Amino acid sequence: MYAAGMSDSAATPTPSTAKPGLRERMRATIRAEVTDVALRLFAEQGFDRTTVDQIAAESGVSRASLFRHFGTKEDIVLADLDEIGRQVTDALAARPDEERPWEALRRVFDVMTRRLEAEPERMLSYLRMLQETPSLRARHFEKQLHWQEIMAPEIARRLGASPGQPDDPRPAALVAAALACADAASAGWVACEGAVPLTVLLDRAMGAFTD
Repeated sequence: MYAAGMSDSAATPTPSTAKPGLRERMRATIRAEVTDVALRLFAEQGFDRTTVDQIAAESGVSRASLFRHFGTKEDIVLADLDEIGRQVTDALAARPDEERPWEALRRVFDVMTRRLEAEPERMLSYLRMLQETPSLRARHFEKQLHWQEIMAPEIARRLGASPGQPDDPRPAALVAAALACADAASAGWVACEGAVPLTVLLDRAMGAFTD
């Protein structure tokens, strides 16, 4: 359940946030343009039938430049996941301390559901491509493992456990289970073509562990 090309990194900076320099802004603009072109081509032709050379040509950048911005073709689709993972982790840390870990995990997933439900047709197409393309699923799983690593310490804190203790699998288990619920909910959302709100499906999936 992840949205591409919808990072909040371009949000209005707060006084404590340094304004990006010209190079960073240019880099962000190029990445956004390449991502938009790539997603259009993927939707029209399919992920596997779209070449990096096609994406570069239609984006007006060289193949070498494209690979400086994105390590792989898969990363064009999934590039925002690292930033979204940081946002979700920050949102988790900001949840009330008295909130139980499972409830806190459910509430922070609203960060993602709002993005997905804001553009349902585009996001359903994106998720369908993600589910149907083995190389994207594999790369997505790698990034999901990183999410588990950065979210588990906050769950450990809420459980009163020491982060990284190999004899306490609870934090990792809770985060992994919550992410699996998010994946199941997004798969259901695609299967029903968005007829049932994603938030409802996520509540059902995560509620199965508490009912």
